[in-house]
Amino acid sequence: MYQSFYRLHAKPFQLRPDPDFFFGSKGHKRAMAYLEYGLSQGEGFIVITGEVGAGKTTLVRNLFKRLSTDNIVAAQIVNTRLNSDDTLRMVVAAFGLVADDTSKALLLARLEQFLKQCDRQGQRALLVVDEAQNLSPQAVEELRMLSNFQTANKSLLQTFLLGQPEFRNILHSEDMLQLRQRVIATYHLGPMDAEETRAYIEHRLKTAGWKGDPSFDAQAYALIHQHSGGIPRRINTLCDRLMLMGYLEELHHFGSKETQEVMADIDQEFSAPLSQNVVQEPLKAGALPFSMEALSNLEDIEERLSKMERSVTSVLDVLKRLLMSSRK
Repeated sequence: MYQSFYRLHAKPFQLRPDPDFFFGSKGHKRAMAYLEYGLSQGEGFIVITGEVGAGKTTLVRNLFKRLSTDNIVAAQIVNTRLNSDDTLRMVVAAFGLVADDTSKALLLARLEQFLKQCDRQGQRALLVVDEAQNLSPQAVEELRMLSNFQTANKSLLQTFLLGQPEFRNILHSEDMLQLRQRVIATYHLGPMDAEETRAYIEHRLKTAGWKGDPSFDAQAYALIHQHSGGIPRRINTLCDRLMLMGYLEELHHFGSKETQEVMADIDQEFSAPLSQNVVQEPLKAGALPFSMEALSNLEDIEERLSKMERSVTSVLDVLKRLLMSSRK
């Protein structure tokens, strides 16, 4: 929607993890180093934790992008609210194998045969488990048991566990001792600082073809960092809404006023709704059913809709001219 207005070839602040937009902050570079180190070891578990939206999935997809598909067979599971048997079926299905209603023993045999075939072909199997904090102790034990698949001199399956911060507490519980003994590296992905937040925003814009339009002043960058806490997904949400407002209101510069307005809109949208049990006071005689502030907001919305209509009309005029010229 706003890409054409700002002459961008892609949407810079999409929420979907995209390795093409990967930004190497200090934390993300260190996390990537841990993943690459773990991959070089070819065995055990690597654990990466971080807040919701910290970029864990983007990190792994960036790793997948850099992997040689000739040497690595990677699979990922994201639905982790499962019992141990269903977890096994998810793993089997993630590697492209048939996971029908057969017995657990046959599923394990099928998976082992596949892993041995990969090894004979000079390939290594990598399993990535997202949302690991939702795994039950029985499901974790099932994953640990899968690491027992090995030849005389190497493991046949390596596993990366990605989870929210609470997974660190789960990992240090008494019933996770056997898993901890097989973890060869663990890293917590923290938020970005103010300087990195600005660099992150500009990196994503440049990746989408940004040439300086729109521009952001220092106060806008500071407010974005303050509101997002340096979490990439929150930054994306705020900046996407900011760009949308810029398109609707034909803005080419964002300062504190515009940023605060979008922040207020987002906060209002996600604030708790008023209780239905609240009793409204009756209006006094002659009073209007809305305040002057509300009236001002309505007028502001009307003005935005008017601008949107003008923008749509302009696009339609361009399309009409293109159709007329193509008919000649």
